[in-house]
Amino acid sequence: MDTIRWGIIGCGDVTEVKSGPGFQKARGSALVAVMRRDAAKAEDYARRHGVPRWYADADALVHDPEVDAVYVATPPSTHLQYARVAARAGKPVYVEKPMALDHAECRAMIDACATASVPLFTAYYRRALPRFARIKALLDAGAIGAVRVATVSVYRAFSPAPGALPWRIDPAISGGGLFVDLAAHQLDLLDYFLGPITDVSGSAANQGGLYAAEDVVTTTFAWASGVRGIGVWSFSASGDVDRTEIVGSRGRILFATFSDTPVILETETGIEAIELPLPVHVQQPLIQTIVDELLTGTPSCPSTAESAARTTRIIDTLLASHYTAG
Repeated sequence: MDTIRWGIIGCGDVTEVKSGPGFQKARGSALVAVMRRDAAKAEDYARRHGVPRWYADADALVHDPEVDAVYVATPPSTHLQYARVAARAGKPVYVEKPMALDHAECRAMIDACATASVPLFTAYYRRALPRFARIKALLDAGAIGAVRVATVSVYRAFSPAPGALPWRIDPAISGGGLFVDLAAHQLDLLDYFLGPITDVSGSAANQGGLYAAEDVVTTTFAWASGVRGIGVWSFSASGDVDRTEIVGSRGRILFATFSDTPVILETETGIEAIELPLPVHVQQPLIQTIVDELLTGTPSCPSTAESAARTTRIIDTLLASHYTAG
């Protein structure tokens, strides 16, 4: 096999630019089928993106003999269901982040794919982006000395429009609120940069009263290496802050997770602004690593099911108090 032929379950907004074209542009990759429950929208997507076939039924896409691997781009509430369908069909699975509604579902997905002997990947695509790979390389090379502290701060005002709430703040569909959708990337990056977080504590609440999901989360965390960290996420606060700082014994690295601003490296020799623009299709670099792994059998994707499950476990721990209160 010299080409991995992909099918997408759930060709919604995230697949328009972020991911979908990446399957067409990655080396050794082709997008041959898409699925959406709304048949007209599935057909429209296929026509606009030049995809040969479209379906309104996930089973039909998974069992298409021309589909080699499946990308599940639906909300988290259906990730386990569709991963199981693909695994039973013997097809590798690439699933959107967060991996599932909770850690138990993550483990069930891992078990299903292990039983079927198919690989499982998760779309924590920032691990493959040049800006974050550069940060990882700087840390590994000791550019700021021994890491001591990591801090994450996110402040953002969010007022949903009247009517039905967006699925991202419906815990039954997303697993929580915007913290789950956004902080998942930051927690995953901390895992990528510094290794698995070994100790975490914190709490979640709703301060704005605009919906039931959490809108503020505070936490402390630690690593086996001795590094300590703190994080604060508020989605009913003024301003627009997106800041992660990693401080070492001889310098610090400061960066934003969600904007294309320079990475700041401050050391004893001065301050450097590192500009590494995001690619148009931000998932394409990670998709390339998955395609390479599937074609060669050599592990190359930096976002594994196990690392993704660790992030969901941390999210579960931090949200437990909010969803069990009362």
